[in-house]
Amino acid sequence: MEPVDILIENGTILTMDEEGTILEPGFLMVEGDRISRMGGGCPEPVEAKRHLDAKGGLVLPGLINGHTHAAMSLFRGLADDLPLMDWLNHYIFPVERHMDGDFVHTGTLLACAEMILSGTTTFCDMYLFEGDAARAAGQAGMRCILGEVLYDFPSPNYGDLEKGLAYTENLILEWARDPLVSIAVEPHSLFTCSPDLLVRAHELAQRHDVPLILHLSETTTEVNEIIDKYGKKPLEHLRSLGILGPRLIADHCVHLDDEEVDMLAGHGVRVIHNPESNMKLASGVAPVPDMIARGIAVGLGTDGCASNNNLDLFTEMDTAAKLHKVHRMDTTVMDAYTVLRMATIEGARALGLDNLIGSLEAGKKADIIVVDTQRPHLTPMYHPYSHLVYAARGQDVTYSIIDGRVVMENRRILTLDLEEILARARKRSEDVISWIRS
Repeated sequence: MEPVDILIENGTILTMDEEGTILEPGFLMVEGDRISRMGGGCPEPVEAKRHLDAKGGLVLPGLINGHTHAAMSLFRGLADDLPLMDWLNHYIFPVERHMDGDFVHTGTLLACAEMILSGTTTFCDMYLFEGDAARAAGQAGMRCILGEVLYDFPSPNYGDLEKGLAYTENLILEWARDPLVSIAVEPHSLFTCSPDLLVRAHELAQRHDVPLILHLSETTTEVNEIIDKYGKKPLEHLRSLGILGPRLIADHCVHLDDEEVDMLAGHGVRVIHNPESNMKLASGVAPVPDMIARGIAVGLGTDGCASNNNLDLFTEMDTAAKLHKVHRMDTTVMDAYTVLRMATIEGARALGLDNLIGSLEAGKKADIIVVDTQRPHLTPMYHPYSHLVYAARGQDVTYSIIDGRVVMENRRILTLDLEEILARARKRSEDVISWIRS
């Protein structure tokens, strides 16, 4: 009998499957890039090339960061405590004009290191120079969906829109067969993209059968601007352009009324919730409980480090659960199990990856993390879902496996030289300071 590649045992396995199966204790076997077998108790003797002892901890699917701007890790703390439009127009957009591919490559490597160390195995990114971001994700061994941000105005990467669409199409073709990196078409938002841009972006996504991703209804300022310009609310505007549909992934969706939530559900639009960013920028509280009640796939995202300021999905889960409880004045809203599903299987469904990842099941990709529970803040443990959402933090993750490859072992990243990345990041921060002063 051939040995399995990885055997994980001596842990509680939270499968996050449709039945919410828990194997306590449980074991899990990996062959190649897939989960080959799992079960309760101890497995019969089997030879494994690599044996991981969970030491009584929790084994669960790798977390999924549904929306971020990875390279903005180099802007962390740059312009805090400002309104979104002021933050964008007077700080972020001006600094971004100076960026190059190496800057994005460095920032994305830094973000990948942070995400791996905090249990994220998949992320969805929207930014500039995304070819360099894809290269960084490949180096890190992370699963991702990436897309070059498209605007009406010239980009510091590709210049005018025609070149931007061509750049995006080239990315789609270049990474079409990669096992980890996928490409989406990503116009920035309705207030930075003309109807013609949005329609052409949608046509490009349709032609290559890839997702269309954009920011939507994040602030009242944005909503009012679209109403003033087009005489329609943002969702109505998208519907009039023929863009609403299951291909669309909408980030934020803060300012929606009941009719608009129904519209999302009726058209199969998927949503990524970014509570910490929405709180920090005082954008508002998205009606996520209503979306979930209507069957909308809602994932969880951190947004970028310039508006959060970290990429730790454990703190994002904690925030998501508590924010909606106090907003609705209802302690039962957004229970721990629901929120953990947003960071795992529902996040995968929102990104269209639920056939591959998001739950631990035989035949699915081996994207797995192990959480050490032998810590004061996690002892004793009565309910594992509650512990993960309300008590655990990213630093409690001891092992991360992506596509059947161990990328972190005992808190040490195996795919990246962390010290080199930190040195590069500090060097690029000097450039940021000079750009601000220029």
